[in-house]
Amino acid sequence: MENKDLGPTSIGMQANVAGLLCYAPYIGLIMAIVLFVIEKQNKFVRFHALQSIVLCVALILLSMILAFIPLIGWVIMPVVVIGSIILCIVLMIKAYQGEMFKLPVVGDIAEKNS
Repeated sequence: MENKDLGPTSIGMQANVAGLLCYAPYIGLIMAIVLFVIEKQNKFVRFHALQSIVLCVALILLSMILAFIPLIGWVIMPVVVIGSIILCIVLMIKAYQGEMFKLPVVGDIAEKNS
């Protein structure tokens, strides 16, 4: 793997590691919010932080909606959870590799606002 220069960060952390942490299970949303607020100069970190925030909010809303739909929602919920874990792992790998991997819709929002 080639080590890409993703530019300096204002937080003293390598940009690819900061990007990876934005998608980490359990701490990802909090870490993404913190990194988005304190990182002012690195577009790579800000993009991944905002993409993670928007993705987490969308998944939380989807889970809440599915929880209120009897039977069908309860059957679909485990698929969404497993899919979101797999997606987060893929996004962590892409961020660590220094890739600005953009999800449809969510990535567009993050790119415009980061």
